[in-house]
This record gives sequence, structure tokens and C-alpha cells, in this order.
Amino acid sequence: RALAVDTPDAELAADITRAADACRRRGQRALAAELGLLAAERTPAALPQEELARLVGAAEDAGWAGRADLARRATRAVLARDASPAQRVRARLAVIDAAGQALADLDETIAHAVADAAGDPSLQAAVQLRIAWKHNIGDGDPVRARDAAAEAGALAKAGGDQVAEAMALTVRARMGRILGCPDAEDILAEALALPAPEVPLGMRNAPQFLAVRHALFDDRLTDARRQLLVLLPAVQRTGSAEDVFEVLRSMTETELRRGRCVRATAHARRALELTIEAGLSPGPAWYVAATAEAAAGSFARAAAYARRGIRASEEEGDQVFLSRGLYVLGTVELATGEAAKAVATLSRVAALEEAQQVVDPSVLRWHGELAEALVAADAPGEAAGLLDRVTPVARSLGRTTVLAALDRARGLCLSARGEPERAVALLEATAERFGGFGLPLERGRTLLALARVERRRRRRAPARAALRAAAELFEAAGAGPWLDLARENAPESCAPHPGVAALTEAEARLALLVAGGASNQEAAAKLFLSVKTVEARLTRIYQKLDVRSRAQLATALRGQ
Repeated sequence: RALAVDTPDAELAADITRAADACRRRGQRALAAELGLLAAERTPAALPQEELARLVGAAEDAGWAGRADLARRATRAVLARDASPAQRVRARLAVIDAAGQALADLDETIAHAVADAAGDPSLQAAVQLRIAWKHNIGDGDPVRARDAAAEAGALAKAGGDQVAEAMALTVRARMGRILGCPDAEDILAEALALPAPEVPLGMRNAPQFLAVRHALFDDRLTDARRQLLVLLPAVQRTGSAEDVFEVLRSMTETELRRGRCVRATAHARRALELTIEAGLSPGPAWYVAATAEAAAGSFARAAAYARRGIRASEEEGDQVFLSRGLYVLGTVELATGEAAKAVATLSRVAALEEAQQVVDPSVLRWHGELAEALVAADAPGEAAGLLDRVTPVARSLGRTTVLAALDRARGLCLSARGEPERAVALLEATAERFGGFGLPLERGRTLLALARVERRRRRRAPARAALRAAAELFEAAGAGPWLDLARENAPESCAPHPGVAALTEAEARLALLVAGGASNQEAAAKLFLSVKTVEARLTRIYQKLDVRSRAQLATALRGQ
């Protein structure tokens, strides 16, 4: 009916507005935004306030739905009319909300919103909350984000807005967790104690959702899953595409940690489909897809998805998910034996996290992965230094499962430094700890590490037992790529060369390549090293095996 005419009609505009209200109640926010714009277009010029109200409502619906095109269209119309400061602020905030992770280019919009909100504490609180999010996502500065959230909380309290106050406390708690502040949980508890009506800025910004994220960081996975199953239908009713995505992302991560890879993959697929349908920022969705693929699909696809996410996050200036995309890529490179690449990728994660002042190692667990990559790249001293720096932090914060991951890396480090007995004891104990925590994939990965150490000691039976146990865990979890890895490393199918036992993992890889006929240049390209590094490492190999040529090296590796 609206599209059938092109003249103002007050009755038709009212009907369309009622239709938009019905869509909003059903969570169909994008359709509500389209209908709201149509209702405004059909509103007679004699009813300017009704037209403005419909335009502002359309902008806010578009913000909820993540439809930046509709939000900007509605906001331009609001700003072209004699709108009140409050209406201008609400419209501009809708543009910010619709931008998703792409907050880097919205400084002008935020500046105008700050000016229009002057004198109204509630509006000022709403603007300060967006500024806090921008500081975190776009600027990678949790300290400034925390300070902006504190200002938002004070303004909300002055304006009597308890919902905004709760969200401001939530942002403070989130930043506090990142920064390793001991009072983060107390601040979250304060937010949870406030009334919790429908959150106008999305469930993802509510204390209830942050409590789920903290449960996930702490590996309280049963609690996290139970709360997520309550939140999922609630966010589906609100119509916020970003809310639904965030719950699906958290469900994917939770199920992967629990070793329920099939369920996790289904959630990741829904998150990606939703992102495409709603036009959300793609970086987070590709990160989720890569994480699921790395556990249950294929390492090759996981790397491809991670690279897409990295490019998208770089384009949008999203520092948070840039780190996450690189983390997944580095983990895949480590798993597939590309140690030098993994070191480079994970070192970039370390630099980004340091720039973002991230202290708590449970938020993104790159530390153990980088340490393992350094060991594999023949740099156990650097790995030990990293572990010595992060372990006291994890211990002081009580991050027990992070400490277990660090101990897995420490076990490999001990082996590389010539202490195999201590390495085996530590890895066996760590595998048991992961079993007690209910983290089967982490336990399986620890058993793979144990098998590598036992094989280097020429103890085939213990290595075979560790690989068999790892394979059983991966098979039960549906972790296909890791199951393939356990089978490929089985002693029966990949018996070690006798001479390799005297070498580090990085040296062994180079020795086998060179003994197989690779030139120094070819080996350097294959291992992502410089030719100079290959030459220096080859010299050490010759000294360890007491050989002087490639032919003698091949003979030594055959044990003849």
C-alpha cells in the first residue's frame, strides 16, 4: 500500500507505523526500519513532529539491525529537519550502533553527538558509552575506554538512568578484566545488582552477557552454556543482529572448549550466515568460522578464513578482532609444522595485545602457543623467557587453565633444553589437569606434545600410547584435523630416523629436508627462514652428528 502511492496520507502513514511496531515486537528490526522510513515519507507536511518521531524510530531500528545504510538515510533526514537536540543525538547514536566494529571513522559523528547532548546527563551518558566502545575496539585503548565508561556511569546516575549505569559498570568490568584489575568481578557484581529491564543498547553490552564471557574465560563452561541457552531466545526476540551474533560466537567458543565440535560448527555456520544476511562487520564472523574449522573442519580452510578476517579487521580498524584472527592463524601454522610462520604471526599478536595493554592472559591465550612455536623454531631460550614473564601474572589472577597451557609449552621447552625426564613428568601431569578441567582438546594436544618428547627419547611404546589416547579424545570430540595429526604422527607410520634423536625439532626438520636433496635456498623457502639461518643451523647439525657433507648426513639419518 505504501509503495502503491507517492502522495502524503496521514491514515496510511499511521497504518505503516503500526506495522513497523508489530515487526519491532517480533524482532524484525530491519523491516521495522524500512517501514518506519516509508511511514515518514507518507506523513503530511502538516505533521512534522510525527514525521520526525518516525524517522528517529527508523534510525534506531536500523541501528539495532546493523543496517548502516538505513541508519544513515534516516539520520540524514532527521538532521535536515527542525529536530530537537535529543532527536539529533538519538539518530547519530543509531549510526554509531549500526557501524558494528567499524568505529574508526566516526569521530565527527561522535563530536556532533557530544555537542547536542550537552546539558542532558542521560544523553551524555549514552554518548560516553559509545566513546568507551570506540576507545576499546577502534583505538585498542582499554584505559581510555574504562575512563569513558566511568564518566558515563556518573552521568547516568545523575540522570537517574539505571540501565545506562549498569552498562557503564559493565564496560568498566570488561576493561578491568582486560587490564588485570582485581576489582573487575566486584564491579560486574555491582552491575548485576541493578535492575535489568530490556537493554536499549543491546544485550551484548549488558552485565548478564559479560558474566557469560567471564565464565568462558575461566572455563566454567557448564555455567556459560546454561546462561547462553537462556540468552539466545531473548536476543532473537529483540531483533538485534549483533546480539544474536555475539551469543552464537560465545556458544561456538564454549562448545569448542567442551570438546563438542559438531555443535560448535553449527553455531559458527549460523553466525556467518547471520553476518552475511544482516551486513554485519565480517571480521568477527570469519574469526568464529576459522576457530570452528581449526577444531572440526580443516586446517587449510581455517587459515583461509582467518586471513579473510584479518583483512576485514584491518580495513575496519578493529584492533580486538585483528588480534583474534591472527591468533587463529598462528595456531594453525603451529599445528601444521610451519614454526617460523607461527612465530611471526603470534609475535604480531603479542605486539598488538601489548599495545592494547591487555594483561589478563585468559582473554586471548596466545602466550603458550607462541612459546610452543618458539621451541619448534629452535628458540627455547626465548620461549622460557616468555613463560617466566606470563606465569606469575596468570598465577596472581588465579587463571588455572592458562597455567596448564603454559606448562604444556614449558614441557616442550624442557625437552628442547635436554631435560626429557622432567618434560615427560610435567606433560603427563598437565594432561591429567586438563582432563580434570573438562577440556578434552587441550588434553589431546598435551598428549601429542608428550608423544613428541617420548619419540625423541626413542621410547616408542609410551609415544604410541600417548598418540592413541590423543586420537581417542579427538575422535570423541569430532576434532577431525587434530585426529588426522595424531594418526600422521603414529610411530608405525612415521618412525623416526635414528640420528634425529640428537637434534632439536627445528634441526630435525631441516636435516630431513637437506638429506632428501633440498638445497639451502629450497630449505629456507620451505621453512620460512633466511638462507643465512639455514646455513648456521646446518653447521650445528653437522657438529651434533659428526658429519661433513650432505651425503654423510643422509647416511647418518639412515643409521648406517
